[in-house]
Amino acid sequence: MMQICDSYNQKNSLFNAMNRFIGAVNNMDQTVMVPSLLRDVPLDEEKEVKPSPTFFQHGDMYGYYVLLKSIRNDIEWGVLQGDERRKEKLGVSALDIARVEQNGEEDLEKLFHFHLSGLHAVLSKLTRKANTLTNRYKQEIGFGGCGH
Repeated sequence: MMQICDSYNQKNSLFNAMNRFIGAVNNMDQTVMVPSLLRDVPLDEEKEVKPSPTFFQHGDMYGYYVLLKSIRNDIEWGVLQGDERRKEKLGVSALDIARVEQNGEEDLEKLFHFHLSGLHAVLSKLTRKANTLTNRYKQEIGFGGCGH
């Protein structure tokens, strides 16, 4: 019984969520040979709300493609460079971050678990987006059903 619980928990670990996301983005990257074909093609998911133009530069598949690759690079290579880009976009200074850190005498364990569960949820959604984009690209170029 313990082994079943451990394997279930391990399946839902942050490490495995990151690996699933990176694998999905790598698969997307290997499948999408001509990224420019993704421009102006909606992701076309009935269940999901269209992304806001302020978060995604484009509401098309190309915007998702660029975003997913950027997030993968941040995970693989670290977020320092990504953080600097975001701070420049948002106008956040190091002083603002220091103020938040000084005032943040919260329960660190609760804060950690809050962010961990949020990160896990976001990675799961991004993984689904990468898989959806890959499948839609295959549909657009007539790649499905050819034994691939």
